[in-house]
Amino acid sequence: MNKLAIHGGKPVRETYLPYGRQIIDDSDIQAVIEVLKGDYLTTGPYVKEFEEKVAEYVGAKYAVAVSNGTAALHMACFAAGIKEGDEVIVSPMTFAASANAVLYCGGTPVFADIDPLTYNIDPSKIEEKISDRTKAIIPVDFTGQSVDMDRIKEIANKYDLIIIEDAAHALGSEYKGKKVGSQADMVEFSFHPVKPITTGEGGIVTTNNEQFYKKMMLFRTHGITRDNKLLNENHGPWYYEQQFLGYNYRLSDLQSALGISQMNKIEKFIKRRREIVKIYNEAFCDVKEIVTPFEPDFSNSGWHIYVIQVKTDLLTVDRDKIFEALQAENIGVNVHYIPVYWHPYYRKLGYEKGICPNAEELYKRMITLPLFPGMSDEDVQNVIDAVKKVINYYRK
Repeated sequence: MNKLAIHGGKPVRETYLPYGRQIIDDSDIQAVIEVLKGDYLTTGPYVKEFEEKVAEYVGAKYAVAVSNGTAALHMACFAAGIKEGDEVIVSPMTFAASANAVLYCGGTPVFADIDPLTYNIDPSKIEEKISDRTKAIIPVDFTGQSVDMDRIKEIANKYDLIIIEDAAHALGSEYKGKKVGSQADMVEFSFHPVKPITTGEGGIVTTNNEQFYKKMMLFRTHGITRDNKLLNENHGPWYYEQQFLGYNYRLSDLQSALGISQMNKIEKFIKRRREIVKIYNEAFCDVKEIVTPFEPDFSNSGWHIYVIQVKTDLLTVDRDKIFEALQAENIGVNVHYIPVYWHPYYRKLGYEKGICPNAEELYKRMITLPLFPGMSDEDVQNVIDAVKKVINYYRK
């Protein structure tokens, strides 16, 4: 059967609208060209400048840039000393990298369920999962909404745990009036093309802890240092030492130049994201078959993604059919995320379905709508029209 015929006729859009997309302008292109004309393509002065720009923006003392967001999480777990036998509490409603980084270090991810209102990890569920092997917590600012950091810090202080905030969605977001990026022991951001800013691929960890900072600086360069104060021996000005097994996770000057240029526009990007979310919320507030995002008072989200729930009990079909119908309208909806422990690899490790019922119920009903700063008002209206068209067709 023709998919378009499911709800009849011509699609809302003639061309496909992705759920997310980078915004690159002439200033970004020129910034990269300047690097291509210079002396450094890989690790050079632009990396440090980019790190300083991000650290200043979020209010942190230090920042260490790496090749991608997953590398940043791995680096933070290493700096936290995660090792075999350690447990780290993580959210199931996230990309697999949040938990994978724990596995890279030999630790064990322990999944704590989400708050059904915010979709972020529920602090009360965190405390239920703490054991004498728990070393850290990795809360995720899902969609860009800040976690309840004060409550999480209370738990961390009570049990002497390290907080690694996965803020891959949250550059530009705020917690209690302050930018996300300085409240946790370490905070990771991603610069993938659909994120608030992009470096193509890239990631960063911000921290106020000098010890963590120094560990991460070595970790991203094979564990190698040229710092005279750290050397065990010194054979001359050319000498360097590998002091532990690190990784080649460096970010290039090319990427950093793009990142610097993108940071100059981040407030404009975030403003447009918030404008689009306001339009969505107003358009869908009276559609009883849809649950729009809830945002607590302490969070001012930068809105990396916009996730709705469809109330399948009020519809004649399940979420999957709604998803397919919206795709047929050329609306590039997505689903973020499959609960991490549902993946076959995690099932082989012994994780079973049912351990986080709130996350599992959300997964069955959630759809991510397109949201990125380059969307025109017409694009936004297309999304609204398509959603209402599909919901109206499948309404009981």
